[in-house]
Amino acid sequence: MRVFVAGGTGVIGRRLLPQLVAAGHEVTATTRRPEKAELLRSLGATPAVLDALDEPAVVSAVRTAAPDVVMNQLTDLPQRYEPRKLGPYLRASARLRVDGTRHLLTGARAVGTRRFIYQSIAFMYASSSPWVVDEDAPIAVDAPDPFGASVRGTLEGERLTLEAGEIEGVVLRYGQLYGPGTYFGPDGYFARQARKRQVPIVGGGAGMFSFLHVDDAASAAVCAVTRGRGVYNVVDDEPAPGREWIPVFARAVRAPRPLRVPRFVATLMIGGWAARTLTEGRGASNSRAREELGWRPRYPSWRDGLFDQP
Repeated sequence: MRVFVAGGTGVIGRRLLPQLVAAGHEVTATTRRPEKAELLRSLGATPAVLDALDEPAVVSAVRTAAPDVVMNQLTDLPQRYEPRKLGPYLRASARLRVDGTRHLLTGARAVGTRRFIYQSIAFMYASSSPWVVDEDAPIAVDAPDPFGASVRGTLEGERLTLEAGEIEGVVLRYGQLYGPGTYFGPDGYFARQARKRQVPIVGGGAGMFSFLHVDDAASAAVCAVTRGRGVYNVVDDEPAPGREWIPVFARAVRAPRPLRVPRFVATLMIGGWAARTLTEGRGASNSRAREELGWRPRYPSWRDGLFDQP
């Protein structure tokens, strides 16, 4: 099949393109930067250099590629994940998820594209839910801005995807990514913070996290090229509370034993929403993705994958 990937040089895109090519697909991928075109070629894709917010440029590129499947893998996040400074980046990513999706769908309709795959997140479920939830659980739309704006933008992108008429929409709600190039990678932001003992267990450490190796995020997108319709949590098999994963993560990145801090201290350090995530966050179930996408993670547990990062 012909596959058009918006965001080909992102953390997922760089792992996704070779998997698509290996599966026999003909791939066109986008980047904003002309100097990254050669990277896309080296990954097996035909480059399209454009700004995803430039609708005429996006539509023209999609028309040229005439894809069977379009993917939105666009994000705009900083190298340093500092919760109090994330506002501009979260708003920029939300715009890519809304306006970028609109532009891609306009191009897709123009050439009769059959499927549209959208990158979403699996860590936006409301804390009123059970500790581990499926895709029908309520979303934390009441989150304070800028996180709330990000959640609402992400949901609008989901709606556009699922209500695209004759185009079959697939939403992949990815868990917390780890592996090369991610915040939880061995040289990523949180690894560096852990070595400074700045990734603490907050309160009782009850907040649940669902992790996902970036290669497994890519393989789920490959599965979605031909299977599934609707919303899928794409996470590993073992949601875990902070009190379990934080010490294991510290050992994996060769950091000292993590500190324990009260929630009010964490709130002062990293803000209320981040502290709430570490104490009240919800994990996600991947049962639907396994059944309907036929997807299986290479790393079923973060416990293994964290120690197997290149």
